Amino acid sequence: MAEALDQAQHEFWRPPVKASEVVVGHAQSQTEDRSETCHDCGTEFIVGSRFCHSCGAGRPESSLIRTGEVRTLEIPGLTELAALGKRFGLSKASLAAFLFGMLCMVGALSVSILFTARTTLDWQAIQLWRIEWLLAAIASFGAGCLLKKSA
Repeated sequence: MAEALDQAQHEFWRPPVKASEVVVGHAQSQTEDRSETCHDCGTEFIVGSRFCHSCGAGRPESSLIRTGEVRTLEIPGLTELAALGKRFGLSKASLAAFLFGMLCMVGALSVSILFTARTTLDWQAIQLWRIEWLLAAIASFGAGCLLKKSA
């Protein structure tokens, strides 16, 4: 696309013609290379979009894989966690305590979602579980503060 910057005369709704195509003397037709244009209406896709902004049709999966835009779920490794600790200014032990505290907060929230109170006794048990999860989170955050290296 850097070659197309020299050509300011193209209209905004038409895809820019690459300089290599102009030099050769024959431009490829849009039907041959439609990886960056919509198959239904021929509009050029916005960078990073999954759907056509003009007609709403989905982008072909082959062009997403070719351009490397398909994202997969990756579990962070130790280097990513160490970088996260450096970003927050935490040591490894305090980062572990922080992450455990966040896990306990998620546990306290999930108790509300997973269990429903039908009787007063059920409600009391759910409240007790929430209190236990929140106490564990508070203890973990407190340990993280104590283990934090002084900067």
